[in-house]
Amino acid sequence: MGAAKAGGRTSAAHGETPAGRELPPRAALRAEHDPAPERARTGAALRAQDEGREVLARVLREMAGDEAIIQEIVHEARHHSPDVARLTVEENRRHVTLLISAGLAALAGEVTLEEGDFGPASRLGALRAAQGISITALLRAVHAGRGRITEIAIERARAAGVPADLILEALVAVNRYAGMLERHVISGYHAAELELAWTARDSRQQVLRHILHGRTAELESEEIVRAGLQSEGLYHCVLSDVTELSQARSLEQRFVGDSGVYGLVDGRLSGLTPRLPAPEAVGAALMVASPAVPLGRASELHPLVLSALQAGIRLGLRGLYPLTELAGETALFAQPALAELLVGSLLGRLRPGDEFHRQLATTALAYLDHGHRVDQAAVALHVHPNTVRYRLSRLSEITGAPLDLPAGGVRPAVLQTMRWWWALHTWLEEAAPGS
Repeated sequence: MGAAKAGGRTSAAHGETPAGRELPPRAALRAEHDPAPERARTGAALRAQDEGREVLARVLREMAGDEAIIQEIVHEARHHSPDVARLTVEENRRHVTLLISAGLAALAGEVTLEEGDFGPASRLGALRAAQGISITALLRAVHAGRGRITEIAIERARAAGVPADLILEALVAVNRYAGMLERHVISGYHAAELELAWTARDSRQQVLRHILHGRTAELESEEIVRAGLQSEGLYHCVLSDVTELSQARSLEQRFVGDSGVYGLVDGRLSGLTPRLPAPEAVGAALMVASPAVPLGRASELHPLVLSALQAGIRLGLRGLYPLTELAGETALFAQPALAELLVGSLLGRLRPGDEFHRQLATTALAYLDHGHRVDQAAVALHVHPNTVRYRLSRLSEITGAPLDLPAGGVRPAVLQTMRWWWALHTWLEEAAPGS
C-alpha cells in the first residue's frame, strides 16, 4: 500500500494524475498562455485592416475623378427618369460630378459623413423644383445613380483586393450617406417649392406646364386668363436650349414685349407667345418655334419642337428657327439605328482614329453644305479648291462610292445628297475625340 502511494506521488511529480492522465509540462503551460503570439496576430490583422482602408480610400478617390464613371451615372439617371432625361446632358453631368465628389470624399474618410458637404444636394433639389421636375422623377434618377455607383465601387474594391468585411463596412456607410443626401435633396426641393408657390410668376409657369404637357383640361378658364393667355388665341410653342435659371430669367426679360408666357418646363426655357421674339433678343441662344396654333394643340407640337431643338443643338445652331425649317434634320435624327446602318454602308472603310479620314469626311460635308460648290467649300475650309477636289477624289476611292451621281440617274440627286450628308454628319459625330 505504502509503495503504491509512493508510486502515485512519484507519478504525479512526473506529470501523471493518479488516474493515469498526463498533465502538460510547465513549459507547455507557459507557452500556451504567452500573449506575445496573440499580440502579433492582432497587430497583423490591424495592419491588414489599415492597408485595406487605404486601398479603399484610393479606389474611391480615383472614382471621383473618373470621367467614364460620371458619364455612366448620368446615363443611368437619364435612363430611369425620362423627366430628368429631358434636361441637357451637361446639366445632369454638372450635378452628378458635384454629388459624387462630395460623397466619395466623405466615404474615403477625408471628412466624416456628418461633416460632408450636402450643399450640392440641397441646391439640386431646389433647382429641379424651379425647373418643374417632379420630386418622384428626381428621386428616381437619384436612386438609379446611387445603385450604379455602388455596383462600380464594389467591383473596383474587389479588383483592388479590399477585404470583404471592409467592403461591407463601406456599403453600410454608403447607405447611410445616401439617406442623408436624399433628405437634403428633398428638403431643398420642398423649400424651393414653398417659396415658388407664393409667386405670381410660378403660377404662370404652372399654367404653361399644364398646357405643354397636355393637361389643359385641368385648368380653370380664369387661371388661363390670369396667366396672360386667351383660350381662343393662337400661340407659337417655343423652346430654347437655355437651362440655367439665371440665364433663363435674363432671356425672359427680353421677351416682355411679345405678350407671351415663358418659364422653365422640363428644365429648359419654354413659352407660348402670339408673336415671335425678335432675333436680336434671342441672341446667342438657340430657340425653335412652331407655327401659331390654338392652345389645345400646343401639347401636340411640343414633342416635335423639342426634337427639332435637339437636332439644332447637334448641328451647333444659334438664333431663332421655325420648326418647319428644321424638318429634314429632325426627321433624320429621329432614326439613329438607320443612321448607323447608312454609315456602315457608305463609310464602313473609314477609320475614326485616322486624322486624314476625318479630314476627308469634313471636306465632303462642307462640299454638300455649300451646294456642291468646290470654291465655296474651299473658302469655308480655308484651303485651295484643288485641295477640296483631291480630298473628294480620295474619299470616293476609299469608300468605293461616288459622292455625286451622274446626270440623268434613276434616283433624284437630292436623295443621294441626303444619304451622304446624314452618313457623314453621323460618322463625324462618332469619330470626334472624346465621343
